[in-house]
Amino acid sequence: MPKISVEIPGELLADLDEHVGDDGKYVNRSDAVRASIRKNLDILDEIDARHGRLTDDE
Repeated sequence: MPKISVEIPGELLADLDEHVGDDGKYVNRSDAVRASIRKNLDILDEIDARHGRLTDDE
């Protein structure tokens, strides 16, 4: 799996960390970021579908 590096504002990272760990929904930050990206891509696909911008292979 490729690794990437991103810059995230401290307040956003602090909010994310509230959902990570033993008491959180996500095991680690990477898991949380991957889930967020998947959700965002699903939303973008829904928007594209409404506007007729999806091709048959999407």
